[in-house]
Amino acid sequence: MPIMELNTRAPTFLLTSFMGLEKAHHWISIPLSVIQIAILHGNGILLFLIRVDHNLHEPMYYFLAMLATTDLGMTLVTMPTVLCAMWTNHREISHGSCFCQACFIHTFSVIESGILLAKAYDQFVAIHNPLRYTSILTNTQMIKIGVGVFMKGFTVILPPIFPLDWFSYCRSHFLSHAFCLHQDVIKLACADITFNCLYPIVMVFSMVLMDCLIIFCFYILILKTVMSIASGEEESKALNKCASHICCILVFYVTVLVWHSSTDLGRNVPHLVHITNSYIYFLSLLL
Repeated sequence: MPIMELNTRAPTFLLTSFMGLEKAHHWISIPLSVIQIAILHGNGILLFLIRVDHNLHEPMYYFLAMLATTDLGMTLVTMPTVLCAMWTNHREISHGSCFCQACFIHTFSVIESGILLAKAYDQFVAIHNPLRYTSILTNTQMIKIGVGVFMKGFTVILPPIFPLDWFSYCRSHFLSHAFCLHQDVIKLACADITFNCLYPIVMVFSMVLMDCLIIFCFYILILKTVMSIASGEEESKALNKCASHICCILVFYVTVLVWHSSTDLGRNVPHLVHITNSYIYFLSLLL
């Protein structure tokens, strides 16, 4: 049977990882396993505490719960196939499972960007209108924000994911990572993939630009408010409150831009660089 026909009918994709370093996969899996356990344990405890402690039923902790849920979701979606490939060398994944995994991976990325934007709004309200904080960010408002962020994630990602099931795959059935990404799958398709190539680039950079601009505007207003505070102690307290969030924003958006630039635009970038960038990106989402 010709190779092209064989690959077209192949019901599965084959996952790869650090090609050329297969003998070191068991060693590489050790820190990844430790990180996964730490993420599951830490975020699980955080969600439990927020659930049972009524003193934590405040908007700030609700946003932390959203981030923890996103981290858990990303971990549970990606790490099983990564560790399975490294531990047991089981690399096959069905087309349906692969497309579903890709959908959730990219959706959680968009959701995290939305949560960081919502958290910037939370910081703005807390500093600009502290006396009206609880009346502005009510439980009803928090539910609307949460639903909106999660709906945005799925709405943005579904258009390029749906066509994947309609394509035939005849170039190969080897993927570049130990998890499924939209960028990897479309490279194997024997079809017109113009929309699938252009949409992610436009979506990612427009989403990053828009979210970054809005976050930047919020922090300009926050800085203006903080500078008007008479007490130096209150000013320092307000700035310290925002510092951790600013660090999370910088880590997230810098790694997003680097990863997508190397994946979507860096066609001559070595495979090892692609793999390393992808793991750095996912670890930045989870830590």
